[in-house]
Amino acid sequence: MSKSIHRKELIVIYRQEILKDIRLFTSQPVTKFYDSLFLNLDLSFITEFPKTGRKGFSNHAMICAFIVMKCEGFSMITDLVNYLNNNLLIVHYCGFDTSAPLPSYWTFDRFLKQIDNDMLSSIMKSQVLYLSKQGIIDTSFIGLNSTPIAANTSQNNPKSFLSNKFKPDNQPKADVDCKLGVHTASNQTNEKKYEFYWGYKNHVLVDCISGLPIYELTTTTNVYDSTVALDILADTHTFLPVTECTFLADKMLKISIIRYRNSIMENISFL
Repeated sequence: MSKSIHRKELIVIYRQEILKDIRLFTSQPVTKFYDSLFLNLDLSFITEFPKTGRKGFSNHAMICAFIVMKCEGFSMITDLVNYLNNNLLIVHYCGFDTSAPLPSYWTFDRFLKQIDNDMLSSIMKSQVLYLSKQGIIDTSFIGLNSTPIAANTSQNNPKSFLSNKFKPDNQPKADVDCKLGVHTASNQTNEKKYEFYWGYKNHVLVDCISGLPIYELTTTTNVYDSTVALDILADTHTFLPVTECTFLADKMLKISIIRYRNSIMENISFL
C-alpha cells in the first residue's frame, strides 16, 4: 500500500516538473527562429523603461511581442495574447518574466496606439545597416513599389452592401485620416479587375536581389509612387548610398525621377 502511495507521489512530482519545462510546449524550429531573430535585433537605442512613474513592462519585450504577432500572421491582439500564454519559451525570448503575469489585451492595445512611427523606422534602419554590413543586402539593384493597407472600417467589409460605402464624401467615422483608393485585384495582364478601398498605401524600396526591404513610407492612398520616389531615394541615401544603382521602375516612375532627379541620382540606370 505504501509503495503505491509513494509511486503516485512521484508521478505528481514528475508531472509538475514537466509542466515547468516550457521547452516541451513549443515547436523547436519556431523557438530557434525567434531566439536567433531577437539575438540579432538591436533595440539598445530605445528606452526600455520609463525614467519616472510605474516601471510597467519592458518596451523591448513589447516590441518583440508585436514582431511575433506579425511573424505568426495574427491580425488581432487577442490571438497574440492567447499565443503567448501557450508558448512561454517565446515569451522568455521576447524578454518578459515568465513567472509574472503577461501584458493584458488593453496593455498591448495601449502600447500599439502610443508607439511612435519614428521608433519603428529607426529599428528598420538599424536592421538594414546590419544586413548591409553582413553583405546580405545592397543598393546595386533596387526597385520601388507600393501595396494597399486597408483601414479598419466596416466600409471595407466585403459583406457590406451599402451603395454609398465608396463615395468620396462618405468618410469613414472610424478613421478620419484614411483616403479612398483603388488597387488591382488580379495579377493577370489580360484581366482589368480592380477594387476600391478606404485606407493607406505602403511604398517600399526593395533590394531586388535578396528581396528584402530597405526603406518604407506610408501615405494615404491618393499619393502615387512617382510623387514620393525622390524623397524615398534621398532619405535612403542618408544612411545607405544609392548614387550608382540599377533601378527597376515603371514608365511613370521613371519619367518622374529623370525629370526631377538631382546629383544624388544622376548615375542611376533604369530597367
